[in-house]
Amino acid sequence: MPTTNGNRKILDLKRWEMCAPLPQVTGSAHFVVSSRHARQQQILISSTTGAQIHNPSEDGWVLLPSPALGSFAAGACGVGGAVSTGATAGAASLTATGGSTSTIITNQTLARDLRGYHVHILAGPNAGVTLEIRSNTLGTNATITVDAQGSAFSASTVYRLLTPTFFVFGAGTLAAGSFKRYDFATNTWVTLANTGLPASIGTDARLCSTPSWIDTGYKQFATGTATAGGASTLTNTGRNWTTNQWTNYQVRIVSGTGAGQIRTVASNTATVITTSAAWTTQPDATSAYSLEGNDDFLYLLGNNAVAMYRYSISGNTWTTLSPTVARGAAPNVGLSASWVHSATATDWTAENAILNGRYMYSFRGGGTAALDRYDIAGNTWAAITYAPAAETFTTGTKYCYVKDRIYVTKEATGRWFAFDVVQNAMEPWGTMLYPQGGAILGDTCWDVTYRDGTTEIDFVYLALNSSNIVMRQMVI
Repeated sequence: MPTTNGNRKILDLKRWEMCAPLPQVTGSAHFVVSSRHARQQQILISSTTGAQIHNPSEDGWVLLPSPALGSFAAGACGVGGAVSTGATAGAASLTATGGSTSTIITNQTLARDLRGYHVHILAGPNAGVTLEIRSNTLGTNATITVDAQGSAFSASTVYRLLTPTFFVFGAGTLAAGSFKRYDFATNTWVTLANTGLPASIGTDARLCSTPSWIDTGYKQFATGTATAGGASTLTNTGRNWTTNQWTNYQVRIVSGTGAGQIRTVASNTATVITTSAAWTTQPDATSAYSLEGNDDFLYLLGNNAVAMYRYSISGNTWTTLSPTVARGAAPNVGLSASWVHSATATDWTAENAILNGRYMYSFRGGGTAALDRYDIAGNTWAAITYAPAAETFTTGTKYCYVKDRIYVTKEATGRWFAFDVVQNAMEPWGTMLYPQGGAILGDTCWDVTYRDGTTEIDFVYLALNSSNIVMRQMVI
């Protein structure tokens, strides 16, 4: 029978549960990277060589191969991604070596059973479909089995694995290997580029991603069917979008002419989307599309500077962003970076002026209560006025975004708050009474969602400051 969450505020008090402890005590710059895929794993990075992966379904940790980071210091941080490009940096897609109507012979050396994850076909036979992986072999040129399709997969099949990736940034004096990606499917660490970044990153920093795939499906901000297409345009005359509201999102052709193609949105009018690169096959009135978060971009902010940087996964390149309105002041120790994608209020989900997916919220830290919001589409910063804006945040503060709220625990005090992004209000969220050690840098807070049909029950997890204790609280 379906699960029912019968907890009620006031009637049912918040109760923190103790979970499996970390393999070691948290120290300065330790951080946790969370993957929002079907199994929702987390990776703890504790040094240049220390990495453990957590399975919340089993509540346990296991050692990973050494990341062999080129540096590790204050400012070390990470973020999860949605798409595997295997053991190659800068790859935007993978190419099959053969197949049948129900099998894809990959060009990958798979190391894990990927049942329950998905594969997205970008080009070739069955282009556009996203299929659950029913089984797979292991080793070189592993074969993936899916439900039978109308055409046989072949060596012209171009695909993406929608499996977890974990981007890890070492900070300190940057060297070869300071920025890496752990690929879950192949169990490999991939060295990524540092070129375009400062020689060193310190104080504190955060990485932020905008993935299209979250948990068990695409996070679709708008869908429809085109009425026409051009060399680098998609038109839907039935829409009345706000000008440039979709800039830096991605548009994916789901089915029809041009199915499987993904492009970054460069701009839009009320009815026309212009892409940053031309289509290989122009869409037409049969082309169904989806507008989503951009799988290609990561954002780095912090380093006690207003400067921020954007990483292109496909290009393996960094770009210094130049917002038309700069951030009001530099973020400092205890800053945050949360991409808001699932607020439930109507004004956040209305397609003509959608807000979900557009903003990154960042508390400045450094002993202040200041909160800034980066407009990804508009490339501008704005200071957010909220109430009561009296609590200040610094070293030891951790953050976790879930739907309408950003949950905040203040330093090592055990006190919690919930910032409501729709109401622009900071609310108290109880106190965790278990004692912590000294406040330390590094974000070790994450969320996990239990699902049973349409029922979703969210949990916020925390690895305590200077401790190996991990606790969780159900969001009521």
